[in-house]
Amino acid sequence: MLRAAGVGVGDEVVVPAFGNVEVAEAVALAGALPVFADIDPDTYCLDASPVEAALTPRTAAVVVVHRFGRPADMGSLHRIGERHGLLVLERGESEAPYDEIARRRQRAAYLDGKLRGVRTPDGGDGHTYQQYVVRVPGNGRPDRDAFARAVRGRGVECRVPVKTPVHRMPGFRRCVSLPETERAVDETLALPVEAALTKRDMQRIVSACNALGGLLQPAY
Repeated sequence: MLRAAGVGVGDEVVVPAFGNVEVAEAVALAGALPVFADIDPDTYCLDASPVEAALTPRTAAVVVVHRFGRPADMGSLHRIGERHGLLVLERGESEAPYDEIARRRQRAAYLDGKLRGVRTPDGGDGHTYQQYVVRVPGNGRPDRDAFARAVRGRGVECRVPVKTPVHRMPGFRRCVSLPETERAVDETLALPVEAALTKRDMQRIVSACNALGGLLQPAY
């Protein structure tokens, strides 16, 4: 899409650093320079204000990636594109059948109501819960990685969704301030929310997480 739009050598393309490296690689393969902007802490997608701050006369496009089933604020991002004459591209996630999304939302609602000591995801704007991503506060107490190890020790699978931001990876290292990206990399943890999970599975997830709640600072 970048090449078809004429983006190439000498151009800059604003992309997120929170997520997979493939988007930055695609920009580089087109001959352009990836420029990283910070994310919104609720959607984990590009935030309009940092995107606008990252623009230069060489900026040709913005690539927006929707995360975990929660869409980006495309209205604000498209308005930036219109003001500055930029191409705004979207990279979505694979769509699940409606009945599967409905079951995920049911499981997410159960977790929202039962979990303690973690910050549950913001479910606004049509969240489909491709992943159920919580925040594990640190503040000198057991951190996200310690929490994850303890939860796995209780038989619940969980995963760190983004281990290294792209602007810290070899070949794309940048000296840039992305505080929300860095915080999300340190705090986020994906808990099971698949449609096939039973009520007993959900109870086990809550029990495993809440058993550690007394070790954590209150969620912010």
